[in-house]
Amino acid sequence: MAKYPLLIAALLCASVANADNSKANAPVVIDSDGFKEPLSKLKFNPGLDQREFERSTLNALNVYDPLEEWNRRVYHFNYRFDQWVFLPVVDGYRYITPSFLRTGVSNFFNNLGDVPNLLNSLLQFKGKRSMETSARLLLNTTVGVAGLWDPATAMGLPRQNEDFGQTLGFYGVPSGAYFVLPILGPSNIRDTGGLAVDFTAENAINFLNVAQVSASHPEVWLLRSVDKRYQTGFRYGQLNSPFEYEKVRYVYTESRKLQIAE
Repeated sequence: MAKYPLLIAALLCASVANADNSKANAPVVIDSDGFKEPLSKLKFNPGLDQREFERSTLNALNVYDPLEEWNRRVYHFNYRFDQWVFLPVVDGYRYITPSFLRTGVSNFFNNLGDVPNLLNSLLQFKGKRSMETSARLLLNTTVGVAGLWDPATAMGLPRQNEDFGQTLGFYGVPSGAYFVLPILGPSNIRDTGGLAVDFTAENAINFLNVAQVSASHPEVWLLRSVDKRYQTGFRYGQLNSPFEYEKVRYVYTESRKLQIAE
């Protein structure tokens, strides 16, 4: 009788051993996300309103905005103007104008913009940047035929943006209240004044006689505006958020701080 329990025990041990061997020989299954989606299995409170969550997060990104009611209206106007007028015009400009010609127009107006860039670099005592911008102006205006080509960038002299708003910030002038300009978009009180100074300085210098010609030919300003929008990658609604206004306000404010500090 004792041999039957021993036989049963031997069969059980053999089955366990076979099971272990089958596990050892089984292929290793790697998690499909491979750590690419570490948050995918986290469980959030299903009752949490995503908009309220985003709003509470944005509370940490507050920007001084006492004109918020006005700014939001202007922001909405800019959104609709961009959607119904500006972008359709830019799309038409892109459709009827060859790529090489669009590039030439952009280069020409960027070369004009290097004049206030140079002035503000000098005012901020940025010696290296001033020399680089001077070299850009010289090369692009001569070799580049009034700026239609951009040999300076190919030679390792990329374009640097400096404006009078940055110059004021360099000397410690506070930004003041956040301010949304019609069509032009995000700004603040200091930078809005800086835009006016840069515009006045560029007209006074009248580089390549463009300012004088533009006075009697407003289509030059129209072309410059279309080119500016053509070169700007931002699109309203691309953040896919009900709080796009707050995000744009914060990003603009922080980017200006970085530009002043560099």
